[in-house]
Amino acid sequence: MVKLLKDLVSYISINDPDKGIKPSREVVDFINEWLTPLGLSTEIIESNGYYSILGFLGKEPPCVGLLAHYDTVPVVRERWTYNPFELTVVDGKAYGRGALDDKSNVAAIMVALERLSRVSLRCGVVFAFTGDEEVGGRNGAHIISQKLREAGSLPRYLINGDGVGMAPIIRRRKAFSVEISLPSRRYIVRGLIKTARFTSYYPVSQHAHAAYFLGGVDSHPLIAVSTLIRETGGLIRSLRGTFLKSNVVPPEVELEYIVPDPNGIEMEVDEGLTDLVKALVPLTRAPIRTRAFSEYGVSITPNFYSFAEGKHKVVIDVRAMARHEDVESGFREVLENILPGADLRIRTDPGDYQNTSPTSRVVTSLAEALKDEGVEVRLIEGAGASDSRYFTPFNVEVVDIGPRGGNMHGDNEYVELESLVKLPNVYYKAVKHLTNT
Repeated sequence: MVKLLKDLVSYISINDPDKGIKPSREVVDFINEWLTPLGLSTEIIESNGYYSILGFLGKEPPCVGLLAHYDTVPVVRERWTYNPFELTVVDGKAYGRGALDDKSNVAAIMVALERLSRVSLRCGVVFAFTGDEEVGGRNGAHIISQKLREAGSLPRYLINGDGVGMAPIIRRRKAFSVEISLPSRRYIVRGLIKTARFTSYYPVSQHAHAAYFLGGVDSHPLIAVSTLIRETGGLIRSLRGTFLKSNVVPPEVELEYIVPDPNGIEMEVDEGLTDLVKALVPLTRAPIRTRAFSEYGVSITPNFYSFAEGKHKVVIDVRAMARHEDVESGFREVLENILPGADLRIRTDPGDYQNTSPTSRVVTSLAEALKDEGVEVRLIEGAGASDSRYFTPFNVEVVDIGPRGGNMHGDNEYVELESLVKLPNVYYKAVKHLTNT
């Protein structure tokens, strides 16, 4: 496992769409060539410059699926203690970009497939390794799920190697990107000029990802700005900040605003921007209908602001056990009451939320495999999304899993060797149980 993971980490498979960087095909060829001697049926699928491997073991149609992604997020080399593309083992931990997310799962599934190819199974196994999970999965897992559906080869069960902590993930909320825009309306008022600066604050866990934001614990700078304007009656002159992505909480926001005062000086303000910012507090409380239980509930965070072509736009990240029509209905209700002139646009992917019963055979089989490896079983909910969402619309019962480690997406990402060694055994035993019962 360590040797295989070392080889996988050595291939730079970064996804960085802002810089036009996609994973090269080299790591795909390496995986495919490693699998070829096992006698497995494989093909390489390309979609918009992204490559996936799709393969079958045993009889078709398959009853079990295995899935993992080989792409990674970018690195800032000077922030790493170790070479991010050379696996470094220190004190029971293996450091490298993708060591935890998600090349450890790729390696574990490869080893499990090698073992499964030598035993007799009552039904087949389909497996896939994709290269665009970190940018949404539309050209990887989505294409794979569609291809399998059209061929009548969708498995009943799917184990997705994309988790942490050796804890089966049975629930994940669906993600939505809600864009609200309003035209700029500038005019002159008399008043007192003021400035304010707010920063994000996480007193318990440092994360910045919208899916992990916890209202009542964490502090969001754009929500703080909205509250300030609502309580002071201020009129905004300008809004600046470090706006990164729609699913990343901005680390800081700076505001220049006017408090109306007949004795003040005349200055220009933007009524459109003011109204949009004031609406953020009620928008983060939009009444969204949910379809299933989530311990995280509904998360609504406004994370990205921009101004172009005379319009102010805010992009709000929404996480909920909901569908498109549920989110649209909730936001339209808020806008009709407080911001009727705003434009609303909702984007989401073709996937769905994940809500697998704890008694599903894929969950119980994985749990038994973990117990057999001496791992205490904890069924959990994942805060973020995964490629499993492209299979749930077709009633595939899914569960996510991954090794123990730390610093996912961060500097000095690592996987714990003890769980790394156990992981292929877990895949092997779970699949063997599912295919033989």
